[in-house]
Amino acid sequence: MENNNTLFTIAVFAENHVGLLNQLSIIFTRRCLNIESVSASQCSIPGVHKTTMTCYSDRATMEKVIKIIEKRIDVLKAFLYTDDEIVYQEVALYKVPTARLLDEENLEEIIRRHNARILEISRDNTIIEKTGHFDETQALFEELKHYDIRQFVRSGRVAITKSPQELVDKFLAEQEDRRRRIEN
Repeated sequence: MENNNTLFTIAVFAENHVGLLNQLSIIFTRRCLNIESVSASQCSIPGVHKTTMTCYSDRATMEKVIKIIEKRIDVLKAFLYTDDEIVYQEVALYKVPTARLLDEENLEEIIRRHNARILEISRDNTIIEKTGHFDETQALFEELKHYDIRQFVRSGRVAITKSPQELVDKFLAEQEDRRRRIEN
């Protein structure tokens, strides 16, 4: 049995209608569950958007949440994953003073060691980007704190399954077959 410290990734495929994110967040709020991260964008299916959320909980609770999410009229299908079932990344941006970058030899070495890249350099600031898992972006943040970070932001998780077939495609094909059987 999984404990309450399991991080689950929830993938919600839905039509892109106003208020969906609010409806989803209410489902979590009513169960006293905190959404750790959220990201949303179009997916490979025309007219369908994918919202990816992460939440710490136990499997039984999260399976109930998935069933409730799927009752929303705009939602086509929702899936629940653990980290071993998906490939995922986050993007983090760090703004540090350019003078510190030029004056501190160690700062360049830190950026290289973390496989980060410099996106922009101005007289005042340098913007650094790091793509990776939460612990990787956090590790770079911890090291850059000593160099007067002026701004820091991290995206929500983006994820795709390791499954050879997109599960929502399979679901939609089954629904289409069902529709055809009913019409005949």
